[in-house]
Amino acid sequence: MLCVSIADMDFEQCKKILRDVNLAEIRLDKSDFSLRQVEDIFSLPVKLIATYRPGKISEKERKDFLITAVEAGAAYVDIEIEAEDSYIKIIIEAARKRECKAIVSYHNFENTPAKTELPAIVDRCFDRGADIAKIACRVLCEADSARILSLYDCPAGAQGKIIALGMGEKGKITRVAAPLLGAPFTFAALSPGQKTAPGQLDIETLRKILDLVKP
Repeated sequence: MLCVSIADMDFEQCKKILRDVNLAEIRLDKSDFSLRQVEDIFSLPVKLIATYRPGKISEKERKDFLITAVEAGAAYVDIEIEAEDSYIKIIIEAARKRECKAIVSYHNFENTPAKTELPAIVDRCFDRGADIAKIACRVLCEADSARILSLYDCPAGAQGKIIALGMGEKGKITRVAAPLLGAPFTFAALSPGQKTAPGQLDIETLRKILDLVKP
């Protein structure tokens, strides 16, 4: 499944685009929605991921936005692995009450950790309460992509619960391979000019590639 990442868009534009997608990530940190607008968006009849990366507002405000999204009907909520225990606990408790799945995510914008380190990072995501562990690392060479994709060779209990992606031009292959190797979904931009991560392919390009390589 393909998940469209939506950012830098006003309220009406966002609602219009969501009429034509099956799954979308709403990057609340790259939007200026009010809490009421967040409630309206996440109550729409489409599967949505609520994501609010740190730095833009206080942690209390960020938590309020995510919980509002969860209570309105978000299918998934994304929480950073490095977040405080109390922060993660509150959001996951809210998610459990609403049958919303928790994505605990690890991002490394500098490099890809060693092959021995990556499984331990996945384990940490699950230890912190993840239903899905998301690993996104900067890819500097082909070997980095190989290490990231090796995470899909995982214990039976984790199959279908890992999203492992490479960031940057050399990591594009991981975004194509992810759904073929067992990821529940992979991320795509609405258009080439609307990327929310380095190396992210636009949805039309990704669809065409997957149509060509699918068995």
